[in-house]
Amino acid sequence: MLPLNLPNVLTVVRILLVPVLVVALLGETGNDLLAAIVFAAASATDALDGYLARSRNSITSFGKLMDPIADKLLVVAALFALVSLDRLQAWIAMVIVTRELAVTVTRMAATAQGVIIPAAGWGKLKTIVQVAAIFFLIAFDPTPLWVDLLVYAAVAITVISGVDYFFGLRRMLREADERRRAAAAGAAGEAEAPPAPPVSPPPAARVRS
Repeated sequence: MLPLNLPNVLTVVRILLVPVLVVALLGETGNDLLAAIVFAAASATDALDGYLARSRNSITSFGKLMDPIADKLLVVAALFALVSLDRLQAWIAMVIVTRELAVTVTRMAATAQGVIIPAAGWGKLKTIVQVAAIFFLIAFDPTPLWVDLLVYAAVAITVISGVDYFFGLRRMLREADERRRAAAAGAAGEAEAPPAPPVSPPPAARVRS
């Protein structure tokens, strides 16, 4: 059953806003202003639900699973819609989408092994620049030069953050494996240790009559 708390509600709202964004962009009466507002609101819920979950100590399994999925759905839907409108080159969308899917899958696999990967500085910068680039791509048609430069910066930061993530993942998995081996060796050493000699009971105290 879905844990009903405000961060989880915001995550669900973000998912529900994805089709609204697509319709606003691709519908017969496409409305760029409405699409920009919807994307901005959905992106704001991403920052807000994480803050509320941490500050209220209301982090749930649902939130840990669905929050990143909601983020990826929003970004991927916006990118594909922009490609369909010829506002974004397909190769740019594919670079970003491939990176996001690869990181999401490996993060879930690492979590299943008990390795929690916190958000790094490059990852946070990537999110900010991606959101800004997509927002301005939606808001401007045609796009000015500075928006095009922002999009290329988003691609570069996306690639750099992906490389940084996978190097960090490799290091953390190696450290986790070393800890497991050390724990296993310690347990084996305890099992092989000779049993302690029995402790003789103290002599019975003399009872005075």
